[in-house]
This record gives sequence, C-alpha cells and structure tokens, in this order.
Amino acid sequence: MTLSQILPRSARIAVAGLAALVSLGTVAMAQQAPAAPAAPAAGGAKGVLPTEWFKVCSPQGENNICNTQYTVIAETRQLVTAVNLIAVTGKVNQKVIQAVVPTGRVIPAGVQLKIDGNAPQALNYSVCFPDRCIAEAELTDAMIASMKRGKELQVTSVNFQRQPNPVKVTLSGFTQAFDGPAQDASALAQSQEQLNSALQAQAEARRQKFEEAQNAAKANAGTAQ
Repeated sequence: MTLSQILPRSARIAVAGLAALVSLGTVAMAQQAPAAPAAPAAGGAKGVLPTEWFKVCSPQGENNICNTQYTVIAETRQLVTAVNLIAVTGKVNQKVIQAVVPTGRVIPAGVQLKIDGNAPQALNYSVCFPDRCIAEAELTDAMIASMKRGKELQVTSVNFQRQPNPVKVTLSGFTQAFDGPAQDASALAQSQEQLNSALQAQAEARRQKFEEAQNAAKANAGTAQ
C-alpha cells in the first residue's frame, strides 16, 4: 500500500515537503560533519558528500509524520539515492519505506534493497518527478529490526541501459536516529541557506580560476608563435 492510498492529499503534500527539506538539510549537515566518522557514510564512493542518518517530524492535521532518512548526494549536489523510513501516527497509522533514485530507470524492475547478505526486498515505483523516481513498500517490524542489526544497505535500481546501479548505504547510526529524538527542521533549513551561499562562492572561485587558466594558455600560445 502506498502513501497515496493511505493519506489524504494534504498529508501527502506534507510528506513530500518534509522529504525535500530533509534532503536539503542532509547536504548542510554533511558539510558540517567531521571528516573521519563521515567517510564511510558515502559507501566509499568518489565524488559523493559524506552524510548520516537522521530524523525529522512534522505534525499534519490529526497525524504526526516522522521521516528517518539517509541521502547520498554527489559533489555536484545531484541526488544519487535516498532511503526514507516514514512513520505516520495518529488518525492514520502506517509505516512506509521509500527508495529515491534518479530518473532514467527501468520501471518494471523496481528497486531492490539488500541488507548485508540477506535476501533483497523489492520496492515498486509509485511516482516519478522530473529529477527523481520514488519506489516504496510497507515498512515492517522485521525490516526495521534487520536494519538495526545490519552493517550495510545496498540500494539497486536498473538504468535505461538495463544495467544495475547498486549504491551502498551505511547502517551505522541508523538505530540512534530511528529510536532517538527528531532533529530541528528549522535549523536544517537555516543551515541549507548558509550552505547555498558558501557553494555559490566556491563555484564563482572555480569559474574565475578556470578563466585565468584559459587566458594564460592563450597568452602562452601567442608567445610561442
């Protein structure tokens, strides 16, 4: 059963907004995290920002929606993958696990979640946006317990070339995030604003350096002639 089937439209919008805020906040937290403990969080992949598991909660009418999430973001700030464990409590009580992957996927293949050496769990796609696709399934107590015991979660989608794209996600810190208190969503949003300014400044510095290198190369070429 998908979130579209169990929640009214207003609540679904709240979940989408919460997930978007968490994705942005993850990047901000990644920039502030110490380098040593954050290194394994990206699964050892190059060109990926380190991050960690954390949880945010948001009231929506008669329901409370909590999302425990891990997001893998490339250095270009493009989404690599994300895992959402969404718990809705109140008038509606439901738990859903989501895998978020880039577009250009083979839809019938779905997404496979594999914890350590266990058998993979299949998630079917529920919706695609211009920049990402979401697959989801019911989140069971057995799945939660397995993630708490596990060391690594592998998220595998199939791209348009019909090649599997496995992404490794650490389960270190998952239990503390899932069972612990929620993070302050407003603080995450403020951190994201600060990060945006810093990234813009870095991009401008790289652009200027590239232009200077180009001008130097042209000057050297002219001298050689």
